Parts: sequence; structure tokens; C-alpha cells
Amino acid sequence: MKYAKYPSYKIPNVEWLDTQPEQWSDGSLRWFAKIYAGGTPSKTNEAYWQNGTIPWLNSGSVNQSLITQASAFITNDAYANSSAKWIPAGSLVIALAGQGKTKGMVAQLSIEATCNQSMAAIVPNSNLEPRFLYWWLNSNYQNIRNMAGGDLRDGLNLEMVASIQCPIPSSSEQIQIAAFLDRETAKIDRLIEKQQRLIELLEEKRQAAISNAVTKGLNPDAPMKVSGVEWLGEIPSHWEVKQLKRLIKALESGVSVNATDVPATASEYGVLKTSCVYTRFFRPEENKTVFEEELDRLKCPVRAGSIIISRMNTPDLVGASAFVELDHENLFLPDRLWQTVFDDSVKVNPEYLSYFMMIKSFREQISLYAAGTSSSMQNIAQEDYLSIPVCFPALDEQTQIVEHIKEQLGKLESLGSKANKTVELLRERRTALISAAVTGKIDVRDQVPQDVEKVVAS
Repeated sequence: MKYAKYPSYKIPNVEWLDTQPEQWSDGSLRWFAKIYAGGTPSKTNEAYWQNGTIPWLNSGSVNQSLITQASAFITNDAYANSSAKWIPAGSLVIALAGQGKTKGMVAQLSIEATCNQSMAAIVPNSNLEPRFLYWWLNSNYQNIRNMAGGDLRDGLNLEMVASIQCPIPSSSEQIQIAAFLDRETAKIDRLIEKQQRLIELLEEKRQAAISNAVTKGLNPDAPMKVSGVEWLGEIPSHWEVKQLKRLIKALESGVSVNATDVPATASEYGVLKTSCVYTRFFRPEENKTVFEEELDRLKCPVRAGSIIISRMNTPDLVGASAFVELDHENLFLPDRLWQTVFDDSVKVNPEYLSYFMMIKSFREQISLYAAGTSSSMQNIAQEDYLSIPVCFPALDEQTQIVEHIKEQLGKLESLGSKANKTVELLRERRTALISAAVTGKIDVRDQVPQDVEKVVAS
């Protein structure tokens, strides 16, 4: 859909704009809002944080967009003995610092609250509608981060926030623009949610397709037998069950070396990152170029036909594995990855085994053996890993199962790619729509609600 434009435009004084409607004014936030930081009562005084009644927000609250509940409650004494200040409902808060993408994120309060010192309150005066300002700041998230070094760890400060320039339409226009964006982004968000649910369902089907094939086979009428392994249940009567150590001759690993964060070219040497197996499919591009002085320390090149396994990682990724289809003579393993070595006399298709290693019940066995002092990083010993049993048929049937799985995954991958592309387009439209509305590139005054599905299709 094409939206109307304003009758005339002018060159604005706003740094992040190249044009704005003729009748709009503009200015820095310092002239249109009160801006102040919060404070954190002493964490060593437990009484400040027990049975409190004053809502208090931490930096992560900005992820909510509209803040409806407090992170914690502090007491009156805590408030009196800290630099925490009340922020009126309807006002905005912006993260001055924080982990990851938090810095520069903005949210609106639906409740009266206080906040920590890593956040700033923005309380607009009568010339600036809070919801319009929210959408303006939201659309300039990266510009705001760039004021404090972009993605570096440097934080924003109150002076930086006060210096942010903003277009100022009339109050009635601000209300109309904000209402338009609230309505249209909500529609787009619902469509994104539907597509994301579809992606989740496709992943569930993918898991089911792999699990059924490698534990039950392709013949639904095949006679079954008790496997003798509780989590495997019944398997086809002609299949075998063996521990991995009967199929894998050895697990070899490399060494940690100094390297850049840039992937190696074909003429350079690289060491794999553990992320090369995160998706359960091998990604050779996930590597780091090794410094020349470290080259003589490299060992364990990546070999075709092997399975690479993460021996140490976060709880959901420890034991993650992937099958290697091609040789990569310039890529080597670090010490946190294993590579399988198979005995030629053992009749096992490594690709079949790699699919078996993806199923949920196998992953659950890894979690039982994984150990570590940190909840965020665990490891599994070779002996424990190789003691996990697997079931499998004769070699030719393993190959048939592999081809069947590939065919099924190909169909699901096609549907998943379409869903991901739709999500990407919807997000791009959402970003563009917000930017166009708050900058006056489109005139949304008195805009009749549209069917967003038809708008996106057009």
C-alpha cells in the first residue's frame, strides 16, 4: 500500500533526518523532557530488598517495551538512602548501559516506578507525547548506541540522552502517528508470531522424522523386539544395539592455538570454533585463522566421513555433533572438539550415526553424563560418551534411512526457508513503517485501519 505524503517538506535541524514536513518543528530532548538517572539501594543491606512496596527496575526491563511489572520492590528506607527517584507512569526509560543489545533500548512505563543507575528516565513535557517519543527513539536505536561507541562497551550518559534531537509534530499528529504505529506494528507482530510458530512446528517434524527413522526404521510393518535399553524402547527385531565404543575406534582432538576472529581462506590455516556443530550440521566457515607462529602446533585436520563432537559447552550444546562430508585439509580441531575414528571392520554408516546423535533421547543421555562446576559450561568424558548405546540395522538399510531422512529434511527445509524469509520481510516492513511515520515521510493522519496481510502482499 502507498501512503500519502505531506504537502511540503523542509531541511530539518535534526541530525538523523534529511527532510521533514514543513509544519513540524524540532529540538533536543533537553528542551522537551526531564531526564534523570536512577539508583540502586545497597545490595549488602538485605532489609532494603525484603517486603518492599516501591517498584524498582533493572536494565533488563527495557526488553519488555511496555513495562507492566517491577523487577523487584524496595523499602521506603532503601528509597530514602539511595539515589533512586520516582518515574511517573507513561514516561520512558532508556538503558544507558547493559549486556549485549541492552544499551540504547527504550521502554515505556505503564506503572509508576524507580530504576537503577544504568537507566535514565525521560519524562516529556506537554509538547511531546510519550508514545510518539517512544517510537522515535525506538527507530533510532542504532544511532543512539553509536553516540557511545556503537557495539563497544562504552555507556551512554545523561548529557548524550539530553542532546538527542527529535522532530516535533503537533500534539494531535503525534497522537495519531503513535496510534497508527501501535495498531500496525501489533498486526505485523501477530503475523511474525504465526510464522515463528510454524518454524517451531517444522523443527518438531524434523526431529520426529529423524527419530522415527533411526529408531524404528522405514517399514511400519516390521516385527519389533524389546531393545533392552529403556529409553530406546522397542526396535525392529533384526536391528542390533551396541555401545558407541563398539563402533567408534577412537575420539581424537586438536589443540588450542592463538588465532584471529576472521575465517581462514583456502590458502590459510584455520582452527574450528565450537559453533561449527551448533546447528547439528557441519559449518566449516565457523573457524578462525591461525597465526603463522602457531602453525607447527596444529594437529587433527578435518576428515571426510568423520563426526565432530563438542566435548565441552553450555548444557544444551555439550555433545552437539555434525557429520563431515568433505575433507578440509586447511582446517584443524581445537581441544574442545572431538573427531571420530572408525574401525573399517565395523559396518556402520557414519552419516546414519550422526543422525542418531541428533535425537532427543540420545541428547538426554548426554545431559545425564555431562558434568561441570558451572551451570553455563559443562563437559563430558570420552568414556561416558562412548558408553551410550545406539541401535542400527545392516549397512545397506542404514544407507536407505540416510537417504530417506535427507529427502524429508529437504522438504521441511524448503518450508522453513519460506517461513524465515517471510519473518525477515515482515521485520523489514515493520522497521520501515516506523521510520517513515515518525519522520513524516508518510502522512498517517486519520489513517483508516488496513488489513496488514493485504498490505504486506502488495
